[in-house]
Amino acid sequence: MSALLSATCAVPAAGAVLTAALPAGTTGARRRTTKVVALGVSALTLVLAAVVAIRFDPHGDRYQLTESYSWIRSFGITFSLGVDGIGAVLALLTAVLVPMVMLASWHDADPDAAPAPAGSDGPVDPGTIERRRRTQGFFALILAVEAMVVVSFYATDVFVFYVFFEAMLIPMYFLIGGFGDRAGGPESARQRSYAAVKFLLYNLLGGLVMLAAVIGLYVIAQEQGFGTFDLQTLTSAIADGKLQLSGTAEKALFLGFFFAFAVKAPLWPLHTWLPNAMGEATAGTAVLITAVVDKVGTFAMLRFCLGLFPHASKTFAPAILVLSLIGIVYGALLAVGQKDIKRLVAYASISHFGFIIMGIFALTSQGQSGATLYMVNHGLSTAAWMLVAGFLISRRGSRLIADYGGVQKVAPVLAGTFLIGSLATLSLPGLAPFVSEFLVLVGTFARYPVIGIVATFGIVLAALYALLLYQRTMTGPVKEGVRAMPDLKARELAVVAPLVALTVLLGVYPKPLTDLVNPSVNATLSQVHETDPAPAHPVAATPGGEQK
Repeated sequence: MSALLSATCAVPAAGAVLTAALPAGTTGARRRTTKVVALGVSALTLVLAAVVAIRFDPHGDRYQLTESYSWIRSFGITFSLGVDGIGAVLALLTAVLVPMVMLASWHDADPDAAPAPAGSDGPVDPGTIERRRRTQGFFALILAVEAMVVVSFYATDVFVFYVFFEAMLIPMYFLIGGFGDRAGGPESARQRSYAAVKFLLYNLLGGLVMLAAVIGLYVIAQEQGFGTFDLQTLTSAIADGKLQLSGTAEKALFLGFFFAFAVKAPLWPLHTWLPNAMGEATAGTAVLITAVVDKVGTFAMLRFCLGLFPHASKTFAPAILVLSLIGIVYGALLAVGQKDIKRLVAYASISHFGFIIMGIFALTSQGQSGATLYMVNHGLSTAAWMLVAGFLISRRGSRLIADYGGVQKVAPVLAGTFLIGSLATLSLPGLAPFVSEFLVLVGTFARYPVIGIVATFGIVLAALYALLLYQRTMTGPVKEGVRAMPDLKARELAVVAPLVALTVLLGVYPKPLTDLVNPSVNATLSQVHETDPAPAHPVAATPGGEQK
């Protein structure tokens, strides 16, 4: 039995403990040591996640590199891990983004207090030491989030997934509330606290509903001789008819799982925590929220909702598609009217998550393949967009769009990378999000043409909010507060360049990702007993038997 998956999960977890345990120190050198250690751990995690993706055989079993360790025997709970194509690419996305977030957030947790005299390691004010501990805490929390997210993508035990699905809320709560955006103004601390509590309460409510559904599933399964939380055992038993759920029970359990995932995703109308959280968090933490943590919700819809409750998934699919469509248009419309850069990106993400969920519940191979690609491509493009926005905000000290203008004249590289992020957000052909959005729309139109047609209106709105933001911040006369703005530095370029390169590469050549995810998508569709709809206008055949 390979231990590759558990190693990939354990490295960031151990790194979080190590980083938190490093001495607080009173010099910049010790803070740099903390950052370098955390960055090194994240780089090692990236190597392991890449090895997992490389070793995964798209033509082999659905779950590979499996591991299972006994945990709570009396309830049939095992620490079971296994990776399919979707989990492999999303874990790799997480491992790619975390080092970028760390580099982008290099100074976000630096203390506000003046440093100790050069060469001095003597006693300092206790409050100063406490503020210096923020560096250790900040990077340790990022690694803790990474560990829990990776476990969620690899877990094949329903209870283990639930534990880490909920546990990741704790480090995220402290990242939002304790390490928020310094450009938030005099009310920043209060607003950060409100955003962190709202994030926690919304997601805890979803988790509690899911816990009731997890317990209900276990009780029903135990009554029929399946006293286990193992996902493969349960899905196989349901597919074979050995484990039978009544219509009412299956619908109730589906809604319990789906509610938690819809809050995490987030899906309209359960989205309201996201603009607050992203607005008050640092740019790096905002990327963790929307590009990493929220993907666990959409991933879980594919793995758990469709796998465990196939009939209920088909029953509720039309209603979920309507909610997704509302989210697409609603999020885009609110993004157009935003005055705050980070809240604009947050509402844009709500619109994008509507596309992802729509692709999942269109129940077509194109839709689900597009939804999976969308998770990856949205993570890359939004990370680039948000991180460059964070660099912009840190220079000007303001999140308000009205405070900017003419940036491209004083910081052309910053403006250029921001333009690429904006164009990716509106799904320009040749950039990665276009491929996934096109597949989602094609897959949705094949089964629900009206919803597919209306959803295209979201593309028009995306062009509106993305280009208006660029025009108002980067073009026009140079405003006074922008005049002395420096361009991107080497560290910042090291963050943005790989994200831009991947966005372009996957826009031109997405085949490596589609080869990995398509077998898992087909397996998911077979679980819900769905096939792609036949074309409305079959290809005509010539008299000689050849198709035209």
